[in-house]
Amino acid sequence: MFKYAADRLPVAIILLLSVVDFSLYFLVENVWLLALFWIVMIVPKGKICGWNHHHQHTLTFKQRGLNRILEFFYALHTGVTTNLWMLHHVLGHHPNFMDQTKDESRWTTDAGEKMGELEYTFSVAKTAYSRGYEVGERYPKLQQIYVLYTTITFFAVAVLTYFNPVATLFLFILPMIGGLLLTAWATYDHHAGLSTENEFEASRNNLNRFFNITTGNLGYHTAHHHQQGVHWSLLPELHEKIKHKIPPHLIYYAAL
Repeated sequence: MFKYAADRLPVAIILLLSVVDFSLYFLVENVWLLALFWIVMIVPKGKICGWNHHHQHTLTFKQRGLNRILEFFYALHTGVTTNLWMLHHVLGHHPNFMDQTKDESRWTTDAGEKMGELEYTFSVAKTAYSRGYEVGERYPKLQQIYVLYTTITFFAVAVLTYFNPVATLFLFILPMIGGLLLTAWATYDHHAGLSTENEFEASRNNLNRFFNITTGNLGYHTAHHHQQGVHWSLLPELHEKIKHKIPPHLIYYAAL
């Protein structure tokens, strides 16, 4: 079922949160409790964005159907639908992250100046779906799947809204918007301001243990770009092999 045993626990936790979301949708009517749950879950659901990122690089399950189901729940947590990050991130960012004229997560303005953190966050978030679609013009099969499952996801949210608009707002709509913004914000520090043609000098690395436990080693970012197909559980090992090539100022320790 799972391609890597390391995915079992994080997937179980994420699906459990989905069960909690839907349980609250059907059982809780108090708007203040729903609002409190949304606020409390902003950071935990933000962490789910990292796991969705890993899934886009290395599919979690051997079975296609199980991957599609998992992606649906990822979308409800993060606002990132099936194949969006495959197109925008895997195919639009990774091959071009050292070329700001082509990078779909570009951190420079049209004038070539470095964006501020908020400007970058809103720029990437608001253009994510359109840029993903544009990259898909070169990959029509992936684009078709992206359009289909994005439509299914937003139709499902519309149905949920029709029957219970308040619960849907706090349990799905706001987390989806917040997840997309958090995903964009989290990527700013990965590369912003690092103009170089040397891949080992183009990414910052957060080696804080708590951060990497909760994000699936997302902090080992140079290793991730060096071999993007490597499963998240193997990134620390890869980092050890290449760390001598990474300048010390690109390694730091931060819990969030």
